[in-house]
Amino acid sequence: MSTIADLTPTPLWKHFAKLCEIPRPSKHEDQVVAYIVDFAKNRGLDVKLDQIGNIIIKKPATPGMEDRKTLAMQSHVDMVPQKNADTEHDFLTDSIKPYVDGEWVTAEGTTLGADNGIGVAAILALFESTDIPHPALEALLTIDEEAGMTGAKHLQPGHFEADLLLNLDTEDEGELYVGCAGGVDVNVSLPYTAESLPAGYKAFKLSVRGLRGGHSGLDIDKGRGNANKIANRIIDTALQQIPELRIASLDGGSLRNAIPRESFTVVAVPAEKAAQFEELTQSSSAVIKAELDNEPKLDIALEAADAPATVMDATTQEKLIRTIRCCPNGVERMSTALEGIADTSNNLARVVTETSESGTPHIRIQCLVRSLSDSARDEHGLNVAAAFQLAGAEASLDNAYPGWTPNMQSPLLALMKDVYKEMEGKEPEVKVIHAGLECGLLAKPYPNWDMVSFGPTIRRAHSPEERVHIQSVANFWDYFVKVVAAIPR
Repeated sequence: MSTIADLTPTPLWKHFAKLCEIPRPSKHEDQVVAYIVDFAKNRGLDVKLDQIGNIIIKKPATPGMEDRKTLAMQSHVDMVPQKNADTEHDFLTDSIKPYVDGEWVTAEGTTLGADNGIGVAAILALFESTDIPHPALEALLTIDEEAGMTGAKHLQPGHFEADLLLNLDTEDEGELYVGCAGGVDVNVSLPYTAESLPAGYKAFKLSVRGLRGGHSGLDIDKGRGNANKIANRIIDTALQQIPELRIASLDGGSLRNAIPRESFTVVAVPAEKAAQFEELTQSSSAVIKAELDNEPKLDIALEAADAPATVMDATTQEKLIRTIRCCPNGVERMSTALEGIADTSNNLARVVTETSESGTPHIRIQCLVRSLSDSARDEHGLNVAAAFQLAGAEASLDNAYPGWTPNMQSPLLALMKDVYKEMEGKEPEVKVIHAGLECGLLAKPYPNWDMVSFGPTIRRAHSPEERVHIQSVANFWDYFVKVVAAIPR
């Protein structure tokens, strides 16, 4: 049985297969960083870590290419750790299990890490090569892109000589990206009073599963279901008929940059109204499933649960339900300048009950707002925060990062368009993406960098259904190599 390491181009797939063996969720990149540093040292390459932990590798030009411009390239080493609820996997210790599924490579029950492992693998393959002509090369492999862009935010000037940079972190082969959205986190904490469950109540667990999820930037305009919104809607509908309903716990979504696919809520109702609650849940579920005809695997289940010791106080519960109802989710505005591109959006990513270090129970909510405009990003972030502040919650904006302003007169873009047209006989599509690329942050310490982003075709990034198209990886590699060889003097 063949493995992904046997796929073509072998140099790239070999490195991606190795990356899959190494745990590398965001904020836990030590193992993969150590592996890449050893890889570089063993091949006599110039390698170092900067003050935040980014990897910087340099390689001299091949003979005859010494007079060409120095080329930098960049990818991030971390991956989004998402798994299905029924998958046993520890992202801190376990390897990803990739496999070939027809024309695609995917993973068993988890994210694959093609975002951005394919880009990292391409860079490693180029630096390892002995027969690919290239100018002097510089590589920047950043940490913690997915959970905060920490590596890019803390990059300092003075490490690089290049004026040209290839970012290998987009997800449609044959498309060149020259701009992206910025983003900001909205972090919410709503304290509540934990009260004893009244006598004579019956408890249930409401599960919302099977949603498509996906990338909260690339897929936010596709009308996919949000598990937090769905669970809240079902509970709110039931509350209108059963005001005695009490919430014990919520656990919806997992990552701020992934559209929430699952939600689990424990509620309790008076025993004599249990049958009514089951009927209301069933009828609400039918309506929601009919609306979300693009979510064929949506599963809404209600099962008996052990009686919780405590429930949320009714006043806070009402505020929470109302606020989640009115919290913006999805695309707020489409771009008027770029057809078909979302301008501003919000992802209601995470809703969970927790207990603080002081012992105070609270509901923690995380949202990620994106926008092509930094001012619109901040304005929409404040709008989202205000909805929760009206309910008495603490809400703050954090971890803001800028967008990347397009430069349609970029010499690097012109070169890459020419190379693509020579290879394919047609012009590549030039686009701006409603997702966070590191280019906007990289431009601060290196304003001289002329940047273009491209990559293979990846679908369902940030979800356990993530997959990468095998032929597109081969096309991406061929194009990458030709662009590298075409860098001018």
